[in-house]
Amino acid sequence: MIQALAFYLFATIVIVSAALTITARNPVHAVLWLILAFFNAAGLMVLVGAEFIAMLLVIVYVGAVAVLFLFVVMMLNIDFAELRAGFVRYAALGAVLAIGLAAEIMVAFGAWSAGKIELARRAAPTPETVPNIEAIGMLLYTRYLFVFEGAGLVLLVAMIGAIVLTHRDRTGSRKQNIARQNARRPQDATRNTQPTVGGGIDL
Repeated sequence: MIQALAFYLFATIVIVSAALTITARNPVHAVLWLILAFFNAAGLMVLVGAEFIAMLLVIVYVGAVAVLFLFVVMMLNIDFAELRAGFVRYAALGAVLAIGLAAEIMVAFGAWSAGKIELARRAAPTPETVPNIEAIGMLLYTRYLFVFEGAGLVLLVAMIGAIVLTHRDRTGSRKQNIARQNARRPQDATRNTQPTVGGGIDL
């Protein structure tokens, strides 16, 4: 019973927080809703017996959201003094959200103690004796190999897009001439000297 309750709780919050991530006008609020969606998705992974993916969502993806937050700050030049001005007004709402998140963690721990849902066997058919991480490796590099490579390609495109969006041409700065550097001979780049004691160097 607690497993079904936890599943519907986490699934509902994931859908709501994902919708609020898209519809939020403030980019900082959108990032916070995205973090909430990741935490609840990790709870769903715990329910199906995929503890490794749950920890991956919390450690890697929430850390990636911090990097996303950094890009948002760099590109949009957000005034944090204005955001901090309304901190007291939202303190009660923040306390309610913190209590709700703590309650979710307790529900997830209770559901995890009760055992995983049988959905895990249907979604990822692996032998019961195989450890979780080894089972993930077997599925990723056999059945879902092309999907795994496609996800890597999407991440590569996202990284290139972030670099292109944040790149700015600086006027007046000297640009690197790669062809000229490759054509330079070693004798033009270095010079052997025998300076005398106290003689200094020739510029």
